[in-house]
Amino acid sequence: MAESRGLRETWLRPFFFYGNNPTSLIGGAVTSAAAFTLIGYWVVSFLGHGGSSNPYLGIIFYLLLPGLFILGLVLIAVGILLRRRHLKATGQIPSIFPDIDLRDPRFRHGIDFVLIATFINFVIVGTASYRGVAYMDKPSFCGQSCHVMAPEWTAYHVSPHSGVACTDCHIAAGIPGFVHAKVNGTKQLFMVMFHDYPRPIMAGDKLPPARTTCLNCHNPDTYIGDKLVVKTSYADDEKNSKTSTIALLHVGGRDAFSRWSGIHGAHMGKIEYIATDSTNQTIPWISKTNDNGSATEFLSAGLKGPPAGQKRTMDCLDCHNRAAHSFDTAEDALNTDMALGSPSASLPFIHKEGLALVKAKYTSEDVARTAITSGLVTFYRSQFPAIWNGQQAQVKQAAETLATIYNTNIFPLMNVTWGTHPNNLGHNDYPGCFRCHDGNHNATGGASITNDCSACHNLLTTDEPNPKLLTELGMR
Repeated sequence: MAESRGLRETWLRPFFFYGNNPTSLIGGAVTSAAAFTLIGYWVVSFLGHGGSSNPYLGIIFYLLLPGLFILGLVLIAVGILLRRRHLKATGQIPSIFPDIDLRDPRFRHGIDFVLIATFINFVIVGTASYRGVAYMDKPSFCGQSCHVMAPEWTAYHVSPHSGVACTDCHIAAGIPGFVHAKVNGTKQLFMVMFHDYPRPIMAGDKLPPARTTCLNCHNPDTYIGDKLVVKTSYADDEKNSKTSTIALLHVGGRDAFSRWSGIHGAHMGKIEYIATDSTNQTIPWISKTNDNGSATEFLSAGLKGPPAGQKRTMDCLDCHNRAAHSFDTAEDALNTDMALGSPSASLPFIHKEGLALVKAKYTSEDVARTAITSGLVTFYRSQFPAIWNGQQAQVKQAAETLATIYNTNIFPLMNVTWGTHPNNLGHNDYPGCFRCHDGNHNATGGASITNDCSACHNLLTTDEPNPKLLTELGMR
């Protein structure tokens, strides 16, 4: 009883007496509102109901709200110190501090102020936090709030996943994925704040396994069968000679009789590998688990044993590594747009000149747009004045298309240029399939990983000017 009375007279009475000032009361309201909001967030996160998975939530709930909480405590202390200094200077410090009594109008007024201010601040802080969470769950936050994400944001808009939220692919489900996202997002925030971020930004091991993200929407058992692919190309001659390559991809899958076939079927078993570079382009060791449970190891020619490095289990992302942020090669981008009509193949040497212009080095996107436009106009004015006089609109449209090709694939500020981000689908532009299917990965018993082209596709035509097959299929 004596200890309780001493605590009350020595600490509580002076605290409430000095703390009954506007600065401390505001601080108390701010601290209480921040505390209630944080507790509410922790409860929601713990129960797993309604919590957002956005990685940047840490900005609000691990930085801003704790900052508000501490700011409120600081205001309480500052208000107490200022009032004590003022009362001491004017000789108004009482010998016995007033008792804590709700019947005291002045004390009750202070309590009422704190309660009302806390409620108002709680509504403000809670609403701001909710709206902040809602904003950070939008792809525009991830892509536009951080200027360093400009390459990924641009590529995202022209990908098949442009309608999928960033968090659906970049954050694994469950508490471990949630916590990892918060920690990683906060770390990335500091990297941007202190300009200590990599250029370019590479995915590396930042993506969760496909089973926790991709397979929430995609069914790996789906039977796709064969897929017809037509690739149109243009030559560098004056007429921009057009040719087509037609391939039949054996995508396969699991059919109605539960039989696996094709590309997907061959890779659905457990396959492990070791890569010796950060982009997984060099893979000297592979292990495939057989149907009987045994494993067959394949080593690149010349290796005597597994190299040092982390073993990874192959999944969808090892081939579909640019599913939402794909960057074209200059040739593919130009050929695709020419097939759509711009640049027009009627412009002499447009393919050759276009490639030269988009592959040149520029210091910024704006400089590139100006240089590409002026370069193409100058070329036709000086080399083909008749074309310039008769097809100015087509030349200017071609220049606009070339500038767009550059600005959607090249970002000088982030050191993103042609080939920075390899795409592992196929093997024409990057190693892709040939990282493993190169004929040089051999097992101890002499077997090799196949490099038989027909295992994955059949070339129906190769660089033919007017393939008869396209006419027969009604595609011309």
